[in-house]
Amino acid sequence: MLPSDEIETPRGPARIDTDLPAGPAAALLVLGHGAGGSVDAPDLLAVRDAAVAAGLAVVRVTQPYRVAGRRAPAPAGHLDEAWTAVLGALRDRRPDVPTLLVGGRSSGARVACRTARAVGAAGVLALAFPLHPPGRPERSRATELATGLPTLVVNGDRDPFGVPEPGPAVQVVTRPGETHDLRRDPTGTAAVVREWLRAQGWAAG
Repeated sequence: MLPSDEIETPRGPARIDTDLPAGPAAALLVLGHGAGGSVDAPDLLAVRDAAVAAGLAVVRVTQPYRVAGRRAPAPAGHLDEAWTAVLGALRDRRPDVPTLLVGGRSSGARVACRTARAVGAAGVLALAFPLHPPGRPERSRATELATGLPTLVVNGDRDPFGVPEPGPAVQVVTRPGETHDLRRDPTGTAAVVREWLRAQGWAAG
């Protein structure tokens, strides 16, 4: 892993943690964290390890509000603005990597979905996508997944935020016994992601 670095955004500095494969990167996977969480969540770390082993460069992005020490998330527009700025800087830094993939867990997955087209992503990884607030299924966020890009959703079957339905270009894998934190078997979750990367032709091996 490279040392942590910061990228300036209109909403303050964001922190990036970068992990590179042994050889040339087949793709760049950029991951965001949950609303009150960090980029060291077990599922994000397991996906990082699997993706790097599959030949991808992986960057985990800590949003400016978390860098500033706040737990309450910034408004959606602020999150999207900061994320878009970070992605622009990363593309400038890594022009050698042909394919950009975006994703994250929970709130980070929503940000990745909302901005995927704007940042030029080829695909989206949504871990623990929060389909609706707990107990409020009428407030569905399913439209955010409709990017038209190849999208993998990995949710637990006991997630109180719900489980999205598959759709055009959207593959949904439900992990048995998992809740919203996907902590029970992060290695198994990462194996699902790695298989998807291979199936899409984004993994080197």
